[in-house]
Amino acid sequence: MIPYPTVRDASVALGRNLTWFETVWFDYSATKSDFHVYCHTILVLFLVFSLAPLPFVFVELTGWFERFKIQPKMKYSLSDMFRCYKDVMKLFLLVVGTLQFVTYPSIQLVGIRSGLPLPSLMETVAQLVVYFLIEDYTNYWIHRWLHCKWGYEMIHRVHHEYTSPIGYASPYAHWAEVLLLGIPTFLGPAIAPGHIMTFWLWITLRQMEAIETHSGYDFPWALTKLVPFYGGAEYHDYHHYVGGQSQSNFASVFTYCDYIYGTDRGYRVHKKLLQQITEEAEQKGGTKDD
Repeated sequence: MIPYPTVRDASVALGRNLTWFETVWFDYSATKSDFHVYCHTILVLFLVFSLAPLPFVFVELTGWFERFKIQPKMKYSLSDMFRCYKDVMKLFLLVVGTLQFVTYPSIQLVGIRSGLPLPSLMETVAQLVVYFLIEDYTNYWIHRWLHCKWGYEMIHRVHHEYTSPIGYASPYAHWAEVLLLGIPTFLGPAIAPGHIMTFWLWITLRQMEAIETHSGYDFPWALTKLVPFYGGAEYHDYHHYVGGQSQSNFASVFTYCDYIYGTDRGYRVHKKLLQQITEEAEQKGGTKDD
């Protein structure tokens, strides 16, 4: 709860006038407890899980961007995608929703705050970069462990039921996997705690990234292609395509861990073979035209 009764008192305490955004935040959260504010995390995740995959549903149903589909032979109906969404929402309510209430003491312990001042743009960007790097590295090793015989058969195989992933299948997993992969997500904010709004922005961006990499489409105009070492949909789709036998492309966001530890070799061989096949096909086509 913000410890100032009025905007004026908050301005005096900070030694400056509040920004427009800080004023809006004050008006909304001043009378709410920290726990009440933290509970908004459930709403944030619900909206992301429900709304972010919708553009990919539209793309899948219309077929307008079929040439960008990574596995064009796989088709999903509206009922298929809605069934996946229902399964995800059941998991969300039973595991993620409950987890949000249980983890509130840890939020207090690490020092994630909800008061004033709000973080600056530079502070927010710096923390997000740290969060992405920490999550990516720790997620890589947990994901790699999940592909050992016991981890895959007992836990991770559920997520790999979709050999051609779709956006709604991003959080589709065994409840134990949801808990395990929640550790890398929370580790960054625990090491470099910031404002609750930065935390919400972090989990929103991370989940949207995961939804994009599970979309099944590789759009050449995607802004994420400008991010150095970014994996993307085509990179992660290979991981699902190979399935349980996959010992490649464990990357969460970036590809450097796979490169450093040699777990992208199968993918690179696969890409090289596809390129050779494409070149041979083009050469044959050119010969026939001549």
